[in-house]
Amino acid sequence: MRLRRLSDDVFVADAPIVRLGQTELDLVRRQAAASPRKRARICAHHENSEAVHEMLIAMAADSYIHPHKHLDKGESFHVVEGQVDVVVLDDDGQVSDVIEMGEIDSGRSFFYRLSDRRYHTLLIRTDMLVVHEVTRGPFDPEATLLAPFAPPEHDRERAAGYMRGLAGRAADWRRARLPR
Repeated sequence: MRLRRLSDDVFVADAPIVRLGQTELDLVRRQAAASPRKRARICAHHENSEAVHEMLIAMAADSYIHPHKHLDKGESFHVVEGQVDVVVLDDDGQVSDVIEMGEIDSGRSFFYRLSDRRYHTLLIRTDMLVVHEVTRGPFDPEATLLAPFAPPEHDRERAAGYMRGLAGRAADWRRARLPR
């Protein structure tokens, strides 16, 4: 598959029929591991203006996904490789749901779709996570609201501390829902 490089961590599949296999999976994993943001993607859509955006995204365990919500679209993804907890948060930053996800044979959910305007982030549970994400285009960064209760991505130390605390709150949320 011929890929057009947009940056060190963003590639676009440059063919009318997109085929992604082991070679592309290895590439996106390597690029994520080397990226300062610890993630990389291959876009199956050719332009940001397209109506449907599909991406193969690799994220290392220490990648910080700033909690965010989409103002005018939903998103879905399925896990190709690894395990992750999708943490859904209310407007005050309190955990309102935790979706435990993994590969199809992991015993966890392998697919999720979020249609509501709700903050969400990822607690990556394996060294590397690879997902196939689908969302509606065109891409508009103004249509994504970053959570004001979470630190910015560039403040790595505070972001790491926030994620450690969130992992504890997510575990408490799950324990509170266990049968007694």
